[in-house]
Amino acid sequence: MAQFNSTEIFERIRENAFRTLTAEQRLTTNLHLDTRIYEEGQQLGPEFQKIRADRASILVFADDAPLANFGHDCRYLLHDPADGALLAEIPARFPPFLNKPPDTLTTFHEPVRVSPNPDIFRVWPILRCPILIPSGNRYAILYSGMSNMRHLNDLEFCYRMLVDRYGFHTGNIYSLSYDGTLDTQDGMAGLWPGDNTAYRINITGQGNRAAFQNALNAISPKLRSNDTLFIHTNNHGDNFGQGSFLCEYPNWGTYTATDFCSDLGALPGYRSLIVMMEQCNAGGFNNPIIAASTAASTSVASAAIATQSSWGSSDGNWDCFARDWIAAQIGHDPYGAALAFNPDTNMNGVIEADEAFGYADAIHYSGDSPNFSESSPAGGGITLSQHYVWWWWWCWIILPVLEEYYRPWPPDPEFYEKLHKVTPELQKLLTPVLDRAARDMHSELTPKVQAAIQEVFGAKGH
Repeated sequence: MAQFNSTEIFERIRENAFRTLTAEQRLTTNLHLDTRIYEEGQQLGPEFQKIRADRASILVFADDAPLANFGHDCRYLLHDPADGALLAEIPARFPPFLNKPPDTLTTFHEPVRVSPNPDIFRVWPILRCPILIPSGNRYAILYSGMSNMRHLNDLEFCYRMLVDRYGFHTGNIYSLSYDGTLDTQDGMAGLWPGDNTAYRINITGQGNRAAFQNALNAISPKLRSNDTLFIHTNNHGDNFGQGSFLCEYPNWGTYTATDFCSDLGALPGYRSLIVMMEQCNAGGFNNPIIAASTAASTSVASAAIATQSSWGSSDGNWDCFARDWIAAQIGHDPYGAALAFNPDTNMNGVIEADEAFGYADAIHYSGDSPNFSESSPAGGGITLSQHYVWWWWWCWIILPVLEEYYRPWPPDPEFYEKLHKVTPELQKLLTPVLDRAARDMHSELTPKVQAAIQEVFGAKGH
């Protein structure tokens, strides 16, 4: 592939590419010029698209939906290196490069501008009462193949939700992203935009099928009948008429729903499986996962149906559906602000799988098409916290003490890990006292309640 340098030809190409846009597209399509010459027969984009240059060309990448995850409608505009004339307009679903955008690709028309980490006021989330008495072990796999920064940001938000709110052991979380580091197609991660602190997620493997299988193989021997598995998939996907798939690092490989479910179906039986999928065309995974799951109860929430794309947020920091589903679970948005409404619709103190979906669905971006599937009516009621016992006394006693350690800035990144470590000891101290208080309250109040009711309803006849 030769490097080409002609200011005059490049200007003609830009003009010719821009003239292909309708009046509406001029406000919605971003154009990117690649200053290399693509040789005859050279592959353009992922291999599965089967797109090649039929002669030497200079390419303009027209992204017709810049905020959507791939795959989505886009075009390769091929131009003559001699005079800049448009040679061909090829419909595509993915960018014309593998791995990262090349240095030769420059943007020259950007009506849809993505500005990561905008100037947003952040608040320190309210301190929430720690959950008591988890039953069984809990495991999680977070997957993002050809990650952009927003996908890594989603994974970090999800990781913090699992550790901070639900007390997952960090060793039970398998985080698979891009090349196995904090790198992305957009470059190496700096500070997480939620609160401008360092990323805490521990990336344990690359974003591909082999790493996902390794995570399942690590979990499988430990999985028991009262355990929970949570799976979150992110980044890009599509449906080429042969079923939905996830993209894989390093070259937009296809991890199909069929292969995904074959891998998932090899697990032994366990209590519950909760799946949340953000990638485009994710809905094509829903029913196959339900059919393949070896869990007693299964729920699957997807950002888009099997034939539509999913979308990122306008600031470029998040994917809309994943951000809102995770926010419902943790109790605040990524910037620490309160939720739009309380997702706990049955007011039982637990965010169940269908309630998290209901929240994300209620406020979803118009381009998304969220859908939800469950193995049975019980499937929608499963939760990341599993079973626990809760007393308001517990929160009344513990929260004022914890506030002193929670508020200092900068925040202690290990606050919740320390809290979950001490919770069992606190529970041993408080449980007998709370039980005794409950018995005393029962003894004292029961005759008074009976008298008050009898006064209104009259004596109970026998």
